[in-house]
Parts: sequence; C-alpha cells; structure tokens
Amino acid sequence: MNLQEKDFEWAASQGIIAPETAANLWRAFLTRSPVKARFELAHVAYYLGAMIVIGAMGWLMNNGWEEFGGAGLSILAATYAFCFVLVGRYMWNSLNLKIPGGLLFTMAVCMAPLAIFGIEKASSFWLEGDPGSYKGYYDWIKGSWFPMEIGTIIAGLIALKFARFPFLTAPIAFSLWFMSMDLTPLFFGNTEFNYQELRWVSLAFGLAVLVVAYVIDRRTSDDFAFWLYLFGLLSFWGGLSLMESGSEWGKIAYCAINVGLMFLSVFLHRPVFIVFGSLGFFGYLGYLSHEVFPDSMAFPFVLTFLGLSIIYLGVKYQKNRQAIELFMISLIPRHMKWILPQERVVRQTIPFGQREE
Repeated sequence: MNLQEKDFEWAASQGIIAPETAANLWRAFLTRSPVKARFELAHVAYYLGAMIVIGAMGWLMNNGWEEFGGAGLSILAATYAFCFVLVGRYMWNSLNLKIPGGLLFTMAVCMAPLAIFGIEKASSFWLEGDPGSYKGYYDWIKGSWFPMEIGTIIAGLIALKFARFPFLTAPIAFSLWFMSMDLTPLFFGNTEFNYQELRWVSLAFGLAVLVVAYVIDRRTSDDFAFWLYLFGLLSFWGGLSLMESGSEWGKIAYCAINVGLMFLSVFLHRPVFIVFGSLGFFGYLGYLSHEVFPDSMAFPFVLTFLGLSIIYLGVKYQKNRQAIELFMISLIPRHMKWILPQERVVRQTIPFGQREE
C-alpha cells in the first residue's frame, strides 16, 4: 500500500492520532523512503539525447572514422569521456541533477570500447587477429573484441563506485551479453567452434549473469539489477531457444523452463521474465500446432479453453493476491527468508503488524 500525506491527515481528523504526531510520522516516512521523482518530458529528453550520443559513438559510427587511425580513435574517445565525466560530476555534485549527471557518466563508460579498440589497432595487438573495422564489434562474433568488453565492464564498475546511478549497469550488462558470444571462439578456436557450442556458452553465461542479478537485486534498494536481468535473459533464453533437439522430451523441457520463467517473474517481481517465458511458451504451442497437430480440428478449441482457464485463474489470483502471497511466504521457513529477492518487495506483500522484526 502506498501511503500519502492525506492518509495521515485523515487519521488525525478521525482522532486516531494527534495532528502533530501525524506530521512527524509523515516527515519520518519521507526521510526513510523518499518519494521518487516522476518520469517527465525532461527525462525523455535526457535519455534520448544520451542514446543518440552513445549510438553516434558506437553502432552508428561509419567507416570514415577509421581515417583517424588507432591512436586518434583512442585520444578522441578519451577526450569525449573526460568531458562527459567533468560535466557529469558538476551536474551530479553541484547542481544535484542526478539523471543528466548519471547519463553523462554512462556516456563516458560507453567510450571505453572505442578507446580500447584504438589502442589495439595502434599496437596491432589482437587476441585472435585483426577483427576489421570498429563497426564490426556490433555485427560479428570474434574473440578479439573480448578486451573491449572487459574494459567497458571495469569502467562501469568504477563509475558505479562514485555514482550510484542504476542506468550505469546498462553498458555493463550489454558488454556481458556480447562477451557471452565472443568467449566461444576463445574457448574453441576461431575456426573450430560450431553454433551448438555457441548456444551452450550463451546459455551458461546468461544463467551466471541471472544469478549475479538476483544477488544484486536482493542486496540493493535501488534497481541496479534490471539491465542484468534483461541481458542475462537475452543470453540464456537465446541460447536455449536456438538449441537443436530432435527429442520430444527436449521440447517439453523447453516449454517447462519457459513456464518456470513466467512463475519466476512473480517471485522476483520482474515482468521481463514473463516476456521471455511467454515467447518461448507460444513458440512451443506453434510447434505443436504446425508439426504435431497440423490437421487437428480440436487443437484450436483446446487452446481456447486453456487460454480462458488461465484468464479465470488470473482473475481469482488478483482478487486473493495478498492472501495467496502471504500463504506462499509463510511456507518458507524462517531461516530461508533470505532467498526472497529484497526487503522492499516483501514489505509490499506483508500487511503492517504481521512483519517479523
């Protein structure tokens, strides 16, 4: 339940608490849980401008920039990053403009792969040979991109140490996603790996990122885990969905994992799990429709009944959500309560007066 100042004023008008106590309680709640700013038009401008700059210095960069040479690219990227940090620090500390300041820090972190690419190009040091132009970083799977990804992750972690801005985890998570693919040629050799091995590496790496995201989510009050969840799921679900399996049991297991992702979204309070889980589930239904029951007249009716049943269960759950979630939480032993994703989520589901101290 979201309490507002008018709720305390109502309690005072009903004689439940004294007006002075109501005012003190409201101030105390604001201090303990500050009201977060709404997402407004100015914020759209901040993020849009930042994404344009990041795109211009990354995916949208054309081959003309190669004329600067390796050293020139590194100097240019470092200059951009330095200016972004300088202005971002002034906005963050002096003007208390956290969003534009944090976005400038994020833009500085996104200069890391270009700077490292320039150093590698100038020194002709590559893990697996010259990968070509910088634009190929976003198009091709190559082990030579690995230092750029590591450097971006390190830069992002350093930035997070000085500015706790959740969007800084976006370039970190993005680099981890790319790393999940570029590690394959390093493990199996540039020409020896096959795409089945790539899928296994992607699946395992994505699962590891999801575990890290869960640990971070359970230990932080701000949302530093969102981007890790997103790119971890891209890696895990992408590797899982592209797996080749001629076994019917393997396809059923795939469906079960996707259904599990949807249920996991309730536990973690993360809708992104529903998105990926539902995509996989409907992919399996499509397989049944076109491959297993291609000529069945009853199959669409069965699916219609299944869909309506799920909607009905959803309505029943919505009406009894608090009681169901309280019951589910009560099933978890006291010494296992730490597995819940974070304290702020638990407080939303457990009514006042029933929380354990």
